[in-house]
Amino acid sequence: MRGIDTNVLVRYLTDDDPKQSPLARELIQGAEDEGERLYINTIVVCELCWTLRGKRYGYDRPTIAAALVKMLDARVFEFESRSLVARATEAYRLGRADFADYLIGLANDRAGCEKTATFDRRLESLGEFAIL
Repeated sequence: MRGIDTNVLVRYLTDDDPKQSPLARELIQGAEDEGERLYINTIVVCELCWTLRGKRYGYDRPTIAAALVKMLDARVFEFESRSLVARATEAYRLGRADFADYLIGLANDRAGCEKTATFDRRLESLGEFAIL
């Protein structure tokens, strides 16, 4: 198994670089053909969402969520925590907070935290958070 960085996933999903995008596709397709798994940690998923949502790409929430669902369904990708990423993706698709916020709340809940303290009023309606 090999780890995969955010920039490789961005090149793969956006096909925005004439040199790097084909290399990213070749890596992922080659791994899939060989039955190899590519490891994606949760930090990479957060970075991917921030990058795709940012000014350069400007992807909307449904497009990003759909890309994450496809990645979750692809056998080639091994996630650090597939269930947390899947739950955070669904919450992100339907909600208003950042993907990372949903992931933080869900991960802290899984770790046994009663609530996660925050100053972010956008998270007030989420059960995992308590506004200070």
